[in-house]
Amino acid sequence: MPFVSYGSDGWVRVFSRVLLLKPRATSTGKQRKVRGWRAFAGVPIAGAAVTIDIAGEDFEVTADRGGVVDQILPASLSPGWHTITLTSEGSIPVTARLRVVPETASVGVICDIDDTVMVTALPRPLLAAWNSFVRDEHARAPVPGMAVLLDRLQREYPDAPVIYLSTGAWNVAPTLSRFLSRHLFPRGPLLLTDWGPTHNRWFRSGRAHKRQNLARLAAEFPHVQWILIGDDGQHDETLYAELAMARPESVRAIAIRELLAQEALLSGGRRHFDRTHNPIAIPWVSAPNGAGLASEFMKLNILSE
Repeated sequence: MPFVSYGSDGWVRVFSRVLLLKPRATSTGKQRKVRGWRAFAGVPIAGAAVTIDIAGEDFEVTADRGGVVDQILPASLSPGWHTITLTSEGSIPVTARLRVVPETASVGVICDIDDTVMVTALPRPLLAAWNSFVRDEHARAPVPGMAVLLDRLQREYPDAPVIYLSTGAWNVAPTLSRFLSRHLFPRGPLLLTDWGPTHNRWFRSGRAHKRQNLARLAAEFPHVQWILIGDDGQHDETLYAELAMARPESVRAIAIRELLAQEALLSGGRRHFDRTHNPIAIPWVSAPNGAGLASEFMKLNILSE
């Protein structure tokens, strides 16, 4: 199960997941309903050997205990989109897309998924379980205007990578990818997390996952200023503010989607970051939808009229 990956001059970061799945019949052209629990039905193959072909050069890597491959590999590729091939023992080769960010890129976009581009009411455990395991994936609703906003940002900054950072499990990566494609969001890598407990916790820390990946992206792309897009229903404001204060040179702007009243109620309320005690010089905008955020960006000349 390959995912969209990314890289820069001299290196690439490749994501995939090795699963044991029952072969499925080919599609008849009609979109059938897919319940969320099916994303968790595959058996991950811990320690699986995977061969990755990048521009004719083979790399041998090993999946972790969750079957996930997340590897930095040396590769000299031209900027833009490339296709790589992945093979595991006994499987047919599969291909994945890889975005190489040019050294000339000065702007990038990091966007949350839950309640930022897709309405999920994730923080409430029962609703999160319903959305993840039961609900038909085609019934999930996009946040109005967010696809247009991200598309406009990519058109404004053609070299800008768009990266989706979520606390969701790798199991739901195919579902999220289909959702983003179906609703015309720009293509980009998904940075997700493992499903299940750790050695010292029943559930993994979503905040730690986001914090680590934000810091990693800032370090991997020191020439890029990131536009950070999230919502006020979880901890995006605090995490983005932490990055802005620690590495102000890496943040171009922060955009927060304001949850509607009923969404905030289901999500357990809003979690505003108090900027009065932590002044940030980074542009900070908020609005309830993508159109409102785009309007604020135009006022700041981040987007043109």
